[in-house]
Amino acid sequence: IKAAVLGIHAEDYYNDQVLDDVSLLYPGRAELGADFWETHGDSMESWQENGRAFYRVRGPQVADWHPNQCLNIGGNKQMEALVRSREGDSAVLEVATDYRKASHAVWGINARNVDQNFALNLLMDPDIDFVTLVGQAGTGKTLLALAAGLAQVLDDKRYSEIIMTRVTIPVGEDIGFLPGTEEEKMTPWMGALMDNLEVLTKSDHSGGDWGRAATNDLLSSRIRIRSLNFMRGRTFLSKYLILDEAQNLTSKQMKTLVTRAGPGTKVICLGNIAQIDTPYLTETSSGLTFVVDRFKDWEHSGHIILRQGER
Repeated sequence: IKAAVLGIHAEDYYNDQVLDDVSLLYPGRAELGADFWETHGDSMESWQENGRAFYRVRGPQVADWHPNQCLNIGGNKQMEALVRSREGDSAVLEVATDYRKASHAVWGINARNVDQNFALNLLMDPDIDFVTLVGQAGTGKTLLALAAGLAQVLDDKRYSEIIMTRVTIPVGEDIGFLPGTEEEKMTPWMGALMDNLEVLTKSDHSGGDWGRAATNDLLSSRIRIRSLNFMRGRTFLSKYLILDEAQNLTSKQMKTLVTRAGPGTKVICLGNIAQIDTPYLTETSSGLTFVVDRFKDWEHSGHIILRQGER
């Protein structure tokens, strides 16, 4: 704007941009038409393995798919599936678990739409180590990530604890220094965590006030709040790492965080690229945009854009 006022020709700095336009961002989900089975079902194979249903399909659309991409197949044989592997013009699809059913509730939470159902399939899958959830406010990113984390830490014992961190960038004016330890200083930034924990603990009324207090004590012992500023040099083993507000990270900050993951750790990145508070960062240069684009072909990563608000 300053250059335009002064009449000076200025160009954007393209070196840090992973995409030319944010509309080109990998959506993580594909809608397949009613004619999908007619064009891809001629030489289809199907089998069961550990209670899960798999299909091997061949056809022209397979070349455009990515590992762990979510597919919504329409027509007479409607199906929600995930791409498990792809070689040439053939791919293996796994039928997605329907977390909208009460019998498949995750820590008392059910999916309310197709995107949330795919998100829970990615979050609950032990073979997927890196999940990115992008969506507007109220689409359920933090709630789904927390519910899946608690189910896998407390019920399945898959991870030892949940570690949650976020960028400490204020929306308005800064209020100055905060007293206390690292965890106490981070508490004002973790309002979203506290709000969602309240939802998750209120779903169980059987134990009364004492039961709720015991649940809160248990959760506080298994959820660690850490500052992003002191992550350099750390290694997390068998942890469930949630990175909230990831759209405010640069690509180098994101790389620092993603490389903290040791054996057995799962990394969840949450954010809304339309709400960037960091100066000099745009939708195309955000670290969240970088990881979505860079990891889309990795077989242990999953991504979904949550479109429908459920708040």
